Amino acid sequence: MTPPRQRGAGRRATVRRHAVLATIPVAAAVLLGAAEAPAAMSTGASGLRDPYYPLSGNGGYHVEHYDLTLRYETATRRLDGTAVLTVHATQPLSRFDLDLHGLEVTGVTVDRERANVGRTGQELVITPHQALRKDQVFTVTVAYNGTPEPVTDPDGNPDGWVPTDDGAFVAGQPQGSMTWFPGNNHPRDKSSYDFTITVPEDRTAVANGVLVGQSTANGRTTFRWRQSEPMAAYLATASIGKFQVEKYTTRDGIQIYNAVDPRQAKASAPVLKNQSSVLEWGSKIFGPYPYRSAGSIVDHAPAIGYALESQGRPVYDSAPDLHTFVHEIAHQWFGDSVSITSWKDIWLNEGFASYAEWLYDEQHGGDSAQDTFDVLYATDADDELWDFPPGDPGSGENLFATPVYDRGAMVLHELRRAVGDTTFFRILREWPTQHRDGHGTTAEFVSLAEQESGKDLGALFQTWLYEDGKPKRA
Repeated sequence: MTPPRQRGAGRRATVRRHAVLATIPVAAAVLLGAAEAPAAMSTGASGLRDPYYPLSGNGGYHVEHYDLTLRYETATRRLDGTAVLTVHATQPLSRFDLDLHGLEVTGVTVDRERANVGRTGQELVITPHQALRKDQVFTVTVAYNGTPEPVTDPDGNPDGWVPTDDGAFVAGQPQGSMTWFPGNNHPRDKSSYDFTITVPEDRTAVANGVLVGQSTANGRTTFRWRQSEPMAAYLATASIGKFQVEKYTTRDGIQIYNAVDPRQAKASAPVLKNQSSVLEWGSKIFGPYPYRSAGSIVDHAPAIGYALESQGRPVYDSAPDLHTFVHEIAHQWFGDSVSITSWKDIWLNEGFASYAEWLYDEQHGGDSAQDTFDVLYATDADDELWDFPPGDPGSGENLFATPVYDRGAMVLHELRRAVGDTTFFRILREWPTQHRDGHGTTAEFVSLAEQESGKDLGALFQTWLYEDGKPKRA
């Protein structure tokens, strides 16, 4: 995510399938199991005990695939949805939860048998007709409708399905996916997706992955999208609007689909023309681009104030500048392909994407990363940059604040200085290579850096990731 912005004097002044099923990485399976109730019990936990969002996600199962069929009326803002989830039980289950905020549920079946349903806050509590065995693969179908409303994050920003004057801006970080479909709403659980979205014929619906079909009848157009690679729920989008569409294939075979609000087209054009070159640059630095498709959704949503790295196709509230564009593309490696297991580790997403901006500048005639570091380090000790350590933001309110981004990037630059460029860039490439389509933790990144460099880096990471205040440089 590019944080809520008051872009002014500085670089960043922040107020802040069908048949293809994703397989759960071993590490994620262990983590999902760790949050569940003891084995003797058969109720899936109502949350994965994330320190900042304890009710996000659910225990006892892994969603292999979501098949979402949506119909949205832009005039009335009514959403009708059917979600078909292919689920793998990681423990015996007599009951389990899905995350869903608002919206009326009109029916739930488990393996085509009607299930009992209860609601407790954001928890949709489902009791199947028959208890489910450990390792059983089953299908959950949820029919629902209503007027989706965004949730408000601890930092005061809207998150989820946000209506616009011509459709919807759909950005789910960190908890907003539950505003428009029921699911396991935590980055620990990654799945493949199919989207079938029907909208008025003068609107375009854009989701993740590859556009596999489009048809118009009776004044409505249906768009069918497929995201085959594993994706965390918060990275799903189904943005709708009166978009100008651009489609092409890069020389590396990546299918590009850009959707731009006409009001943002002129301002967007100079940046979007760099899409292929930025993808090529990222592939050289970080390893092969992890998806078959890419692109951008540039909306006209002045009330939002941020952009989000929706998988394969970031969504922007307005025409992005080049730094924001590079930042969101870098997230496709850092945050999307390699996902965090706890929101506490958000620096692994934002610090890396911010440092990608520094590297892009450095390699394209701008300031060196060292110059950027020096400018930041010169700020006073009471500057917001030093408000809290990036490895432990302390609350959801701080997830998208300056230290996570800029001090997070400074951690990486200090690592670069300590191990040298050759080793540093090898680490930067190995991280998304080793954890592709999976998850990573800060401890695993530190271990990789020490393994690749042959150095004890504990003191460096302790100082720059976890110590309060402005660190003293060695």
